[in-house]
Amino acid sequence: MAEANTRRRARGGGGAARRAERTAVRIETAKYIERNIPNFEVLNDEALEIIETNAETVLEEVGVNFVDNPAALERWRNAGADVDGERVRLPRGLARELIKTAPSQFTQHARNPEKSVVIGGRSLVLAPVYGPPFVRDAKGGRRYATMDDFNKFVKLAYMSKWLHHSGGTVCEPTDVPVNKRHLDMLMAHMTLSDKPFMGSVTDPSRAQDSVEMCEILFGKEFVQENTVMTSLTNINSPMTFDDVMMGSLEVYARNNQACIISPFIVGGAMAPVSVAGTLTQVLAEVLAGVAYSQIIRPGAPAIFGAFVSSIDMNSGAPTFGTPEAAHITYGAGQLARRLGLPYRSAGSFCGSKLPDAQAAYETANSLNMGLLSGVNFMLHACGWLEGGLVADFEKFVMDADQLGVLHGLAKGVAYDENAQAMDAIREVGPGGHYLGCAHTQANFKDAFWKTELLDYKPFETWEEEGARDTRTLASARVEHLLAHYQQPHLDPDKLAALTAYVEEKKASMPDAFS
Repeated sequence: MAEANTRRRARGGGGAARRAERTAVRIETAKYIERNIPNFEVLNDEALEIIETNAETVLEEVGVNFVDNPAALERWRNAGADVDGERVRLPRGLARELIKTAPSQFTQHARNPEKSVVIGGRSLVLAPVYGPPFVRDAKGGRRYATMDDFNKFVKLAYMSKWLHHSGGTVCEPTDVPVNKRHLDMLMAHMTLSDKPFMGSVTDPSRAQDSVEMCEILFGKEFVQENTVMTSLTNINSPMTFDDVMMGSLEVYARNNQACIISPFIVGGAMAPVSVAGTLTQVLAEVLAGVAYSQIIRPGAPAIFGAFVSSIDMNSGAPTFGTPEAAHITYGAGQLARRLGLPYRSAGSFCGSKLPDAQAAYETANSLNMGLLSGVNFMLHACGWLEGGLVADFEKFVMDADQLGVLHGLAKGVAYDENAQAMDAIREVGPGGHYLGCAHTQANFKDAFWKTELLDYKPFETWEEEGARDTRTLASARVEHLLAHYQQPHLDPDKLAALTAYVEEKKASMPDAFS
């Protein structure tokens, strides 16, 4: 994990110096992942063509609903769709024609240019959990989230080496009025971090506020010509586009900001129980959503989203890390690449109530699935607990540590002269060992991924240090990071302008908590 540089020269010999080196806090953010490994493809060409044909049939015969949005219906009618009440039916091929203007990849700019990210192609951008109303930690237990919790998560994301993105609603701060909390959340992302972030989608007016705050931070002309925000546009599956989400999409697309068009699928409840049936519905919904974004502004960035879980048929609860969800995620990645769109899916998904073995199994399955399926933007990459109801502090740093494994896997296998290690094999020969050979000495610092959380000490040392489990180590890690947080510099004039904007907006309306 990355952290602020508070390193001091240690006294007391080499051992003390090495211990100081290991515990020093350094601010470092790894570049977004660029895959050097192949994507895993679960569907053959015949299956893909069947799903694509069926999705066009769904759009043509069944259609999608655009509710409480007369302007959207008129736009669709002008684009050539058949509009009957709030039902929109798209002639075969219309959506595909419209989405041709959507870029296959784009740059989301951060206020620190060194932390800007490319979304699309072979890249993978990792962002934290999004949306939980509750938080949990080992000391305070499960509770409603507050703005203080939100700020802490933004700081942890900023200090996490393997996270490339600050995210959006990392938790829902319930101690701030609903109609004003988006202002405080955006201020936190803009001032406590210098990584890219997401805008508000809970109301079109809040999306507009997000754009205007970005115009203060980046400059109005820069915002119109570049992408500085992503936003999450959830589709009310099956096949319903509500006026709130579409109104926010209209604001972002009109201002050249990226929208993740993401069906919200719980298999067996919001989509068929079969993999092929779910993929058909996902593709139909994404086609309609991305096409609509291009009606608003041709060339506006759009991301093919797929949030998919299966369901426990006994309790009705969503399940995670399952083979069916993996098949859908792999297949959706293939469909996204065939459309030439960036792909969003996967995350640190689990249904567990605690950061325990169940959480670890399900999260590991979900993270690796995301890497291998070709995901370009992974929301919920760390901190997710209890089916997305809880943002957990310990799990946040546990997941963030494991994201380093994804970086290592994505590098692929080197086979240059150094990697071949023939000099080492010759030097050591039969019966020797490699610990002291020249090749090992030259490469040992970077040869293996190194955790900054997990315990690999001998049993006796581990026992002497308190026999701490991973959650205990994670609690200490959270405290350590927050204690060493250093706020990134922001131009004072911009900070003053942002503060004045927020104060004026808040003063213009009474508090509302619903």
